[in-house]
Amino acid sequence: MIKNMSKISQQPFGKTREGKSVDQFTITNRNGLEAKLTNYGATIVGLRTPDKNGELSEITLGFDSIDGYLGDHPFYGCIAGRYANRIRAGEFVLAGAHHKLALNDHGNHLHGGNFGFNRKIWEPTIVGQSVVFSLLSPDGDEGYPGNLSVQVAYALTDQNSLSLHYRVTTDARTVHNLTNHTYFNLDGCATILDHDMMLNADRFTPTDAGLIPTGEIASVDGTPLDFRQSTRIGDRIHSDFEALNFAGGYDHNWIINGATSELNLAARASSRVSGRVLECYTDQPAIQFYAGNMIAPGTRSRSKIIGRNAGFCLETQHYPDSPNIPNFPSTVLDPGDVFQSTTVYRFSVSS
Repeated sequence: MIKNMSKISQQPFGKTREGKSVDQFTITNRNGLEAKLTNYGATIVGLRTPDKNGELSEITLGFDSIDGYLGDHPFYGCIAGRYANRIRAGEFVLAGAHHKLALNDHGNHLHGGNFGFNRKIWEPTIVGQSVVFSLLSPDGDEGYPGNLSVQVAYALTDQNSLSLHYRVTTDARTVHNLTNHTYFNLDGCATILDHDMMLNADRFTPTDAGLIPTGEIASVDGTPLDFRQSTRIGDRIHSDFEALNFAGGYDHNWIINGATSELNLAARASSRVSGRVLECYTDQPAIQFYAGNMIAPGTRSRSKIIGRNAGFCLETQHYPDSPNIPNFPSTVLDPGDVFQSTTVYRFSVSS
C-alpha cells in the first residue's frame, strides 16, 4: 500500500452575517495538487490541478472568501441536502404522514430548500489526512422529519484523487439524497462547450417542463443525451430539445451502467486545450450532468464575471423525486440504519 503524504492546513475564511467564524482547510498532496474546503456548506472552495505542461491552475467556480457564499450563487461547490435535486411540489408521504417542504424552485423543492445544507455551518475535524465536516439537521428542518446526523469526509490522495465519503443516520424515518455541487471548468475559460464528456449510462429519467421526473426510464439511443462515446458538450446542446424539456441544455439524471455498492466509473470529462482529464467514480445509482445552463449573465466567480455554461457539474445521487415515484430506488432512511456512500474525482492529464 502506498502511504498518502497529503498535508492539511487551516486558516480563517471570514465571518457570517451573524458574526460566526468560518474556516478554510487546504489539502495539498505530494504532487502539488491542492483542494480548498470550507465548513460553510461543507464546500469545495477550489481545486488546483496541473495541465499538460505541468502548470497548476484553478479548475472550479467559487469565491476566495466567505462573503461571496453568503449571497446568491448557483450552489458553488457545496453539499446539497437534505435532498439534492428536486421534489415535486415540495411534498411527499412517508409512513402515512404527509410532509410539506420549503418551495424554492418554481413551486418545487430544490437542493434542500431555502436554508439547505449549503447555508449551514458544519463542525470541522481533521482526522488523519481527511477533513471531516459534521452536521445535525434537526427534526422539521425545511420540513423534513427526524434528526439527521451527517458526516462528509474529504481526502486528497497522492494518486491525484479527491474522495468524498458520506455517512448519514437518523432517529426517525426520513428521506435524504446528498451530493456535491462543484462546477468544473478544466480550462478556466469562458465556457465548457469545447470540453468532451463521456457518461457511462444507457438510460436516463425523462422530466416534465419543471425538470421533475415523469417516472419513465428511457434509453439515450437517438437522443442528444447519448454520451456513451466521448462527445463535445457543445455539439448538440443547441438542438431542438423541446420533447426532452431541456430548459436550454443538459440538466438531467443519467442511470449509471452496472451501478453497484462498489465504485463504478460514472463520467469522464476532458479538455483538448489543457489536456486535463476528470473521471468520476461512485457507488451511487445515478449522476446529474448539469452544463450550467441557468448561470445568469453577470454572475461572479472569484475575480471573473461569468455566464451560461461557464462550468459543469457531475452530481452523484439517487434519482430526483424518488419519494414520490415508487419504482425509483428508495431514499428512505430508518433509525438504526447507517447510510454510507463514496464518490471519487480522479484527475490526470491526457498523453
